Amino acid sequence: MKSTKKDIRALTKEQLRDFFISKGDKAFRGNQVYEWLWSKSAYTFEAMTNLSKATREMLQEHFVINHIEVDDMQRSKDGTVKNAVRLHDGLVVESVLIPTETRTTACVSSQVGCSLDCKFCATARLKRMRNLNADEIYDQVAAINKESLLYYNRKLSNIVFMGMGEPLMNYNNVIKSIEKITSDEGLGMSPKRITLSTSGVPKMIKKMADDEVKFNLAVSLHSAIDEKRTQIMPFNATFPLEELKGALQYWYQKTQRRITYEYVVWGGINDQKEDIEALIQFCKYVPCKVNLIEYNPIDDGAFQQADEHAINNYISNLEMHGIVVNVRRSRGKDIDAACGQLANKS
Repeated sequence: MKSTKKDIRALTKEQLRDFFISKGDKAFRGNQVYEWLWSKSAYTFEAMTNLSKATREMLQEHFVINHIEVDDMQRSKDGTVKNAVRLHDGLVVESVLIPTETRTTACVSSQVGCSLDCKFCATARLKRMRNLNADEIYDQVAAINKESLLYYNRKLSNIVFMGMGEPLMNYNNVIKSIEKITSDEGLGMSPKRITLSTSGVPKMIKKMADDEVKFNLAVSLHSAIDEKRTQIMPFNATFPLEELKGALQYWYQKTQRRITYEYVVWGGINDQKEDIEALIQFCKYVPCKVNLIEYNPIDDGAFQQADEHAINNYISNLEMHGIVVNVRRSRGKDIDAACGQLANKS
């Protein structure tokens, strides 16, 4: 039966302090509990060993901690780790630890399923069941940080919001989770090491700029031709490229931070000269770099990775126009942990 108790992590530090005062205790107990919940990532009251047994029982009586559980963990032959994360209500999302020689990156989810309809993405085939709470997003990062320490003997260095879901469709919880992740009372990570990847919701990109966020912005672009982008990503009909362009110019004007375009090249879809020229033109609107991403098939064969010749055409033409371009080889393909493959097959 679902508990009717309040999740203690919904309380601010001030509310925790007030709670202890209302129980005739000292306010600083609230500080202690807050530290256990966030910087120490405790998920039981029993673990809060500097509180008396009576205090821990009193907390148990009034609250729950709706922590995540890593239901299943898979390790790829390339070192990538995929977590199937069970939420308190039984729903499951996936998150990924991606190691390189110099860093470990957490790829985290923001929704159960997705509210958008990108044709090439396995997650889009799952209906959106709900948004994740801020603490559920935070928990994914805390879990991956522990795995990074365990397997690679170093703390997590980067976070990308590129897992399941569209982060800007769960704006408030995503922002709250980043505030906790970057807080000295949380994981203390620099916002410069966090990238939010969006399919492109113009109104929310402008809101981020107005809210003066300090993290980085990536946009899943995949085509700079409206008709083609709408075929690949049907919601582009609602948020066309002209609107996206305006929002990105607004973002740069406010933040002075360049944008990363994530771009998959598919054979027979966006591998022609006109596609390259349109991308070059779009890249002129704001300072940016382009990540060309290896495509990871999702079984039905509608989308196929373009050949090396097409990829090299993109690279040479972009570089000729002074645009920074990187090729991102996918990690964790053998465990369905690569970009666009997260679909709860577990």
